[in-house]
Amino acid sequence: MSNETISTDEVIRKAKEGGLSRRQFNSLLSATGVSLFSMPFAARTASAQDGEAMYFTWGGYDIPELLEEYNEKHGAYPDTAPYASSSEGLTKVQAGFVVDVMHPCNTNMGEWIGSGVIQPIDTSKLSHWDDMIPSLQRIGERDGSHYFAAMEWGQTSIAYRPDLVDLQSEEESWGLLWDERYAGRIGVLANEGDTWWCAAIYAGVPFDEIGTDENIAKVADLLRKQQPMVLTYFDDVTTMEQSLASGELVAAMTWNETPTRMQNQGVPIKWAAPKEGALTWVCGASIHADAPRVDKAHDVINSLISPRSGNFIIDEYGYGHSNLKSFDTVSPERLTELGLPKDPVELLESGKFQTEMSIEFQSKIANMFSEIKAGF
Repeated sequence: MSNETISTDEVIRKAKEGGLSRRQFNSLLSATGVSLFSMPFAARTASAQDGEAMYFTWGGYDIPELLEEYNEKHGAYPDTAPYASSSEGLTKVQAGFVVDVMHPCNTNMGEWIGSGVIQPIDTSKLSHWDDMIPSLQRIGERDGSHYFAAMEWGQTSIAYRPDLVDLQSEEESWGLLWDERYAGRIGVLANEGDTWWCAAIYAGVPFDEIGTDENIAKVADLLRKQQPMVLTYFDDVTTMEQSLASGELVAAMTWNETPTRMQNQGVPIKWAAPKEGALTWVCGASIHADAPRVDKAHDVINSLISPRSGNFIIDEYGYGHSNLKSFDTVSPERLTELGLPKDPVELLESGKFQTEMSIEFQSKIANMFSEIKAGF
């Protein structure tokens, strides 16, 4: 199905069926000439009439497979509304869109909490809370209150064509995306939420010092050096994967869903384990400060962090899940195929884990990266 002919209804259908990742959703929707902000919300607010919770989430996560426990308890699924990025979701909520549950990510938690749009979660109402990976439980915690329940996590690294890239017996490294031999055949993510942090890893910048003026300048200089070598900064994962498959790209910064999907399609692709470390991120669920159905909001979250949902996240999307028991539901062979361990704690500890940053830092690097992409 081409972007030229796909309709809005088809985009929504594919997302709900799990046929799109959250990052593919926005680019396909844009191809229809419709933005999330221009779409009417009338169809999304049916939950206010039927009493079911409203889940405001990334496209590709508004699917029944993640909400089966909620359905079994209430005899219906929550209503859902998709967004394309954490910042877009926050902007819509700040503008007055009241829902029950939202799907932010760890680096933005300071912004979501500071803006006053979310309330603490009563973890005693979550039967799966105690099965969560301990390090993930602490994300979004303030003075003993939990504003965030981690769900899915993954890594940002490099997918590359081993038949087109010569590592010259060197270890895999982020330097591949700065290798002048492959100028014009490199793909890089268009969002600073990944790219800035990956460049910081390559620059040797500690994450707890990433916000200093000196280190901001250091990362910016590295990204400016890379800019002439980049074929495209992409939001559309599908287009990037097609370019890798054709050989137009030999390497691209991406998420671990890409090698999983491409290997299943028989494309020769490798997922790098950079010697400097891969970027690790986590997203999850929070409750709206004015949620009209707080009890059902907790039921949505409990369903999202259940082993059943974890099985789907792992097996279908190739991401990790916050519930340790979910890894027991996937065969060791499948975990190996996905590059995930039976015990994920070690992998989480070995990666470069994104940290929560200030609103000022987020805004500063967003503006700076926009200028860099434009060649300034």
